[in-house]
Amino acid sequence: MNRLFISAAHKSSGKTTLCIGLAAALRARGEAVQPFKKGPDYIDPLWLGLAAGRPCYNLDPYLSGAQELRAEFARRMQGATLGLVEGNKGLYDGLALDGSNSNAALAAILGTPVVLVIDARGMTRGIAPLILGFQAFDPAIRIAGVILNQLGGARHEAKLRAVIAYYTGVPVLGAVQHDEQLAIVERHLGLVPSNEAEGARARVEEIAARIASQVDLDALLAVARAAPSLAASPVPAPARASGGAPLRLGIARDAAFGFYYPGDLEALRAAGAQLVPFDALRDKRLPRVDALFIGGGFPETHMDALAANAALRAEVRNAIEAGMPAYAECGGLMYLARSIEWNGRRAEMAGVLPADIVMHARPVGRGYVHLRETGNGLWPARRELIRAHEFHYSSVENLAPGLAFAYDVERGHGIDGRHDGIVHKNLLASYAHLRDVAEHHWAARFVEFAATAATHA
Repeated sequence: MNRLFISAAHKSSGKTTLCIGLAAALRARGEAVQPFKKGPDYIDPLWLGLAAGRPCYNLDPYLSGAQELRAEFARRMQGATLGLVEGNKGLYDGLALDGSNSNAALAAILGTPVVLVIDARGMTRGIAPLILGFQAFDPAIRIAGVILNQLGGARHEAKLRAVIAYYTGVPVLGAVQHDEQLAIVERHLGLVPSNEAEGARARVEEIAARIASQVDLDALLAVARAAPSLAASPVPAPARASGGAPLRLGIARDAAFGFYYPGDLEALRAAGAQLVPFDALRDKRLPRVDALFIGGGFPETHMDALAANAALRAEVRNAIEAGMPAYAECGGLMYLARSIEWNGRRAEMAGVLPADIVMHARPVGRGYVHLRETGNGLWPARRELIRAHEFHYSSVENLAPGLAFAYDVERGHGIDGRHDGIVHKNLLASYAHLRDVAEHHWAARFVEFAATAATHA
């Protein structure tokens, strides 16, 4: 399996834009590029998937063991000629002190050569000890080359190439000049999602052209082809549920709601759900469905359009109040509240949850969360720790007393620092984003509950 791990010396080095450009440029050369993203992230994978023409899958050593990660990688690589893994933050950054969930750890698990992206602004001779330090810190990690980014011109590039050749011998696989045209507009959680960005495909093609002209794609492919064999057998796709009609699961898919992991959607289908998309911004009626799934996104940036679609808000509210099973994460929770307040403005939402949402300038909850099921959720509780993640700049205000919560929060913020997962009738709405991994197959649990509830409705 030909593969590359694109990492960086530190976060905000430009590796996401580089990966988007590389995926599209290599695809244009005939490679079947399978993109991956390390860690929890929805937005970068949307762009990478668009660039590669294949869904981008997340690999997270904090949520999955080494065997599962290798098997997942091998499974997704079927039919691909190149695996392109984008790291998060810096190469050695991670939650654990021992680096067990760092980018370097994932690269070691996958036996993947690392290409280090270096934001070289203001650097000359000092780039040598930086590269040498990254090499020496963990000799098991093979840094196969560097891509210099944010260069100040031809003279700057020439100096850096000479220093790197003299002191390190590490190949320079690309040198990308500072270019405002390579920027993708950012928002509080990172890049603006490709499902919202105007002309996203044209933007990807422009980035690809600029990256292809400044990165040695042949040398990059040679590094990928030199990757050692990977001792992993692809796990088969989950067996589909048999018997009976599939559960028609309505899923909000539009510019406001787009945070869904492709693997989780596949797990929902395998558990017996037929995914029926609807547009919360434009559709006036819900499609014929048995249950609802409203994932994360940016409802605050679309709150006027969501508020204006009063007909659908009423449909959603009436369906849930009538007992329709529903699951909502983060942006979905916000939509189901009474209102969203942002930048001094307020908009009415679905009004299912007796609470209001207030946006803040700084994160309220961000990072990994640890949850314990309380027994008040929709399905029978298990006492095992659930690892998930949250990304939200909003808080829940004016919450009615006496509500049931599905989770106790042991790490993270959730609703109020202690609880997450508001339970209302057959609805579970939380800030936590779950991942369907070996330690917690949430998709099958939800589909089983929803199918039973729909049958007895």
